[in-house]
Amino acid sequence: MHASDYYKPLDDAGGLWERALIEIGLSVSKANFSTWFKNTAISKKDEGVIILSVPNAFVKDWLSNKFHKHILRALRNIAPEVRSIEYIIAHSVPANREPVGRIEPPVLYSEQLRMSELDANHETGLNPKYVFNSFVVGPFNELAHSAAQAVIKNPGVSYNPLFIYAGTGLGKTHLIQAIGNQIKKTDPGKSVYYLTSEKFTLDYIESVQNNKMYLFKEKYRKYDCLIMDDIQFVAGKERTQEELFHLFNNLYNSNKQIIFSSDKAPKYITSIESRLRSRFEGGMIVDISHPDFESRFAILKSKLKELEFAPSDAVVEYIASAIQDNIRELEGALNSVICQSQLKRRNLNVQEIKTLIKNNIKPKRTISVKEVIKTVAQFYNIEERSLYEKTRRKEIVKPRQVIMYILREDFNTSYPYIGQKLGGRDHTTVIHAYEKIKKDLRGDSLLVQELDQIKILLNNAEPVGV
Repeated sequence: MHASDYYKPLDDAGGLWERALIEIGLSVSKANFSTWFKNTAISKKDEGVIILSVPNAFVKDWLSNKFHKHILRALRNIAPEVRSIEYIIAHSVPANREPVGRIEPPVLYSEQLRMSELDANHETGLNPKYVFNSFVVGPFNELAHSAAQAVIKNPGVSYNPLFIYAGTGLGKTHLIQAIGNQIKKTDPGKSVYYLTSEKFTLDYIESVQNNKMYLFKEKYRKYDCLIMDDIQFVAGKERTQEELFHLFNNLYNSNKQIIFSSDKAPKYITSIESRLRSRFEGGMIVDISHPDFESRFAILKSKLKELEFAPSDAVVEYIASAIQDNIRELEGALNSVICQSQLKRRNLNVQEIKTLIKNNIKPKRTISVKEVIKTVAQFYNIEERSLYEKTRRKEIVKPRQVIMYILREDFNTSYPYIGQKLGGRDHTTVIHAYEKIKKDLRGDSLLVQELDQIKILLNNAEPVGV
């Protein structure tokens, strides 16, 4: 790129993008730059919205998920008025001029995917790629899957509402959208709509500002099946909750199917009205836990079959064992392996893959005893200091035993050390607490839910020292 190109006027989209590419190139590796930014261009710049044309669906997905912040920062540094970026697939995109030494990437497998396969249906909000054929069922999600099938057979009758909760990247969005797609396939006459709770809130605010509440109510009450993702984000939004409460009642009383997803069970969503929480709890509540090794292996094999790519089982086994908590990260690592295999035009060996996906493996954060104690105390709404006291009050004993169990089971902390940190208790007391909670978990589904929620909170907790 010639130095004079850097000073092209900013009202020229090509000049803006070339300047942005210079900045982006300084913040990403040469291989990433060559692979993902080749043949991209700004096709339109309108009132702060940048329309970025890309050559295929895979590049679109990768840029929007992996490099969006880099791109937005670079554009804003040059043109502060830029507010947002939209990515579109263009079959013919002007080639970028590249620094010397950039490699020519081969055709990637995801170029086979059409735009319609990745984008949501405008009428339903559903993504057509989320179907049951690509949903792998295992012990970690079989109850949620069974509940979904019951809803499909009798929408509005069986399990209404259906409330599915799970941590990030475990497939709840896939599942709830697959329900919607299947209902629509079975009965095309049914009106189905999927949205996030954030979109619902924004629609509500806009309707209030424009004095069009009647249109808002009319829009959402017409659906035979309403699917709302990430319902936990209505917490603290009182007016949104009120409108959702009335919408829920209208749909429910009309035997319309309602489906919610969340990152936690209803009883643990803070700052929501009790009457709304009771509506969430009035149907079927199911969770999706972390997938076991066999399920992770099956998920990868299913994805590979779909993509017609066949690495050795040793490679699949390594990826399945290395990434344990998140299906999205699992598939992201697989995408990286496929991409690099195609760039090199050969299958990678296990050692190469270990090096490649090390950045995809989420490092285990060290969690201190204080963090566990603080999190459990907040969860059960008790004072931290009470957990150290010599008391046999039931509301204190159970949380203290839960702390002991978590420290032993999940962090392999020694019994004497646990006892020392919890008020200088004898190690035999810790052993008794551990065994009791372990036994209770076999028959107490509520306790199982509580432990799951506490672990989610611990994963998201801010460090508080040792």
